[in-house]
Order: sequence, then structure tokens, then C-alpha cells
Amino acid sequence: MTVYVYSIVSADHPQRLNGLHGVGDPPAELRVVGSGSLSAVVSDSPEELRPKRRDLGAHQAVQERLMADGTVLPMRFGFTADDDDAVRAVLEERAEALTAQLATLENCVEYNLKVGQAEETLLRQILTESDEARRLNDEIRSGRGSPELPLALGELVVKEVRTRQDQLTADIVAALRGLARQENLAQATGDDFLNVSFLVEREKEQQFLAAQKQLAEELGEGFDVRLHGPLPGYSFV
Repeated sequence: MTVYVYSIVSADHPQRLNGLHGVGDPPAELRVVGSGSLSAVVSDSPEELRPKRRDLGAHQAVQERLMADGTVLPMRFGFTADDDDAVRAVLEERAEALTAQLATLENCVEYNLKVGQAEETLLRQILTESDEARRLNDEIRSGRGSPELPLALGELVVKEVRTRQDQLTADIVAALRGLARQENLAQATGDDFLNVSFLVEREKEQQFLAAQKQLAEELGEGFDVRLHGPLPGYSFV
């Protein structure tokens, strides 16, 4: 039967799984597949696996329990192998690389930061602070401008948005970089212009949270700042 893989941990990790269950309906029983200095937490995989709330919750609960007891190398939801022997073979063949990844994540947690700005707020800033944008907008509103002006204003606004958001991204990441072991920028969507994950050492966690809070206060109203964590280090596996 196909095996669902949740996490990889060191063989000396406590691996407390009591009270937890795996994915599927009915929920699958969790078990450990070991090889040398590494262990994988697995269960049988249902024939049809979809990201339902129940299964996502079961997957995350396993990560959180293991993370509370030590370093965990989390697999993304839906990661499967042919059988226990296939899992054991991967642990053997990739032992050095997996051990190095565990060392990178040791005593660390992930925090994901997303920052967005409402389009209206940003447009208002540009029209207030850019002389050229304000001039073009005034001409358009007066009715005396040429038909090409709206296109020119649109192009100027797009350029200003990109420039401002690129600078904000650089400033925000730079402000938090010194408190993280690693960072990983991802594609932002919607009104967000920043989607970045930080790998933070536990001893620096409170400093990081304080710095992020201060940063959010400095950005002020008009910005949507969301910090998620502590999380397993998905972005650094």
C-alpha cells in the first residue's frame, strides 16, 4: 500500500505520537520507519488524497507535536512513497543530505510574513507625492488633456508602484534579516507585495517578534501585515 510521509527526524528524537492520527477517513494509524540515524513518521495513504481540512489538520498536528520535542524535517502535504521499504531506501541513500538539512533546522522555527497595501491607499500616495502623476491627473480631470494622458498616467503609476514596493520589500527584509538564520522570498499574490519566510533560532524568537511588531507599527495604517508562526521549516527543506 502507498505510504504517506509526514516528517523526517533523527532516530533519537522522542517521536511522541500518542493521541495523534494520520490522514484519511477513517484516520490512518501513525508509525515510524527507521534507518540508521534517521526516522520517518508515516501512515498508510488513502486511495484518494485531497487537501481537506481534516487531513490538513492531521498533517499539521503531527508536525507541531514533533516540532515541540525537537528538530523536524517536514514534508509538504501529499508526499507519498510506494511502501515502507521505499521510505527506508530514501533514508539510506540520502542520509548525508537529510542529516545536513536537519542540522540547518536545528533549534529553529519558521515565520512567514506577508505585507500588502490597499490599491486605493497606494494610488493616493502616488498622486500626492509624485509631481508628474499629480500633473497628469489634474490635466485629465480638467478635460483639456489629450486622449493619451490616461495611458501615460497608468504607465507612470505602474512604474511607481513597482519601485515603491520593491524598495519596501528590500527595507522590510533588511530590517529582519539580522535576526534570522535564513530567509526565503516567495511569490506574493493579491494586494500583497511581500511574501517572505524567515528561519529563526529559538533563542532569537522574541527579538524577532518584537522587531516585526515595531516594523508593523512604523508602516502604519494602510498596510496589511500578517505574521504566521511558529511553523515547521517547510520553506527551508
